[in-house]
Amino acid sequence: MSDQAIRPAAPIPATTEVLIVGAGPVGLTLAAALTERGVDTVLVDRQAEGANTSRAAVVHARTLEVLETVGVSGELVERGVIVPRFTVRDRDRALLSVDFDGLPTKYPYTLMVPQNVTEEVLLRRLHAVGGQVYRPYEVASIVQDGEGVTATMTTGETIRARYAVGADGMHSTVREHAGIGFTGATYGQSFVLADVRLDWDLPPDEVMLYFSPAGLVVVAPLPGGRYRIVATVDEAPEHPGLDDVQALLDTRGPQRRSTKVTEIVWSSRFRVHHRLADSYRAGRVFLAGDAAHVHSPAGGQGMNTGIQDAVALAARLGAVLRDNAPVASLDAYEAERRPVAVKVVAFTDRMTRVATARNAPQRRLRNVVLRVLDRIPAVNRTMAMNLSELAVDPTSRPR
Repeated sequence: MSDQAIRPAAPIPATTEVLIVGAGPVGLTLAAALTERGVDTVLVDRQAEGANTSRAAVVHARTLEVLETVGVSGELVERGVIVPRFTVRDRDRALLSVDFDGLPTKYPYTLMVPQNVTEEVLLRRLHAVGGQVYRPYEVASIVQDGEGVTATMTTGETIRARYAVGADGMHSTVREHAGIGFTGATYGQSFVLADVRLDWDLPPDEVMLYFSPAGLVVVAPLPGGRYRIVATVDEAPEHPGLDDVQALLDTRGPQRRSTKVTEIVWSSRFRVHHRLADSYRAGRVFLAGDAAHVHSPAGGQGMNTGIQDAVALAARLGAVLRDNAPVASLDAYEAERRPVAVKVVAFTDRMTRVATARNAPQRRLRNVVLRVLDRIPAVNRTMAMNLSELAVDPTSRPR
C-alpha cells in the first residue's frame, strides 16, 4: 500500500504562501524544495492515491543534477537501472549508437526508474522536510487579485495563497482559470506503452529504438528484470495484451534473435500532443511540467523538463518569500524555462517525425544518414548532450 493511501485524509489549511495543484513528480519536487526552504506550502491532488504504474520511466543526467538540491538523486540511482547507451537499429542492423559515458557530469548515463518509484522517493522526502499531500482535493476555480489567490475546491473548501502553481498536467484546471493559452497540435498516431518480461539475449544496459517498415518500437530495461515497450500504431487497443506486444516485436524488433514476451506487467495507450503554454505566468499563478508543455515521448524528455521547471521555480519563489528578493525577479522563471521547453518540443518533434517516416525512400535516406552520422564523434556527443538535457540550459549548470 502506498504512503499516500495509508495517511488519513486531512482538512486543507485556510491559508498558505504557495498552493501547488497536482502531486505528480513535478508538484512533489516543487513542494519538497519549497518546504525545505521554510516556505509554507500546500500541495493538493484530486486523486485519492499517488501513481502505482511506471509511466514516465526515464531520468536524465541533468535532472539528477538538479534533484541533488532536493536530496533524492542518490536513492533514485540506487533504485534504478543505469543505462550508458542508446542505440538506433533498423531491425538487426545498427544505425547509430549514442554513448553517455563521456558526458561532463557525475551522472554519465540514462537512469531507468518507474514513475511510481520516483514519486515514492519524492513523497518520502516531502514528509521528511515536514510537508504532505492533501488528497483527494480537486480545484474547481482559482481567482486572483493584487494580494493573492483564492482557490475553491469542488467540495466547497477554499484556500487563500500568495501564489499558486499549476502542476496539474496537460488538462490543467489552473492554466484554464488563469486564461493561459496552450498552443499546438496532436500527432495522428497513437502510442502503445507496456511493461513486460522478455525472454531474449540482447544487452540489458541499452535503450534500443527499432525502425521497420511497420513502424517503430522502443525497448528499454527497467528494475526487476522488466522492460519498457513503446510503439507507434495507427489505433492502439485500450489495454494492449501479450499478443499485441509480441506482434509489435515480431514485426519491428530483431529478426535474427528470438524475442518472446512472457508477461504483461502493465499496459496502456495514449495519444501524443506537442503543445506549449503561451505564458508560464499570469499574475500570481505559475505553470510547471505538463501544464506548461507537452510533447512526444521521444527521448524521454517530458517528466525531466518538468522536474527542472519545479526546481527553478522553487528557487525563484523561495528567494522572494524568504530572502526578500524583488517580486519582479519572478519574471525570470519564464525567461529561464520557456525557451528550454521550446527547444525540447522542437527536438522531440524532429525525432518523432524522423522515426515515424512512412515513405520507403525517406526511410532509406534516413538510415544512410544515420549510419554516416554514427561515424562522427561530434554528432555522438551532441546527441548525448541533447538527450541528457545537459545542452538545453548550460548557463545554469554547476561548473
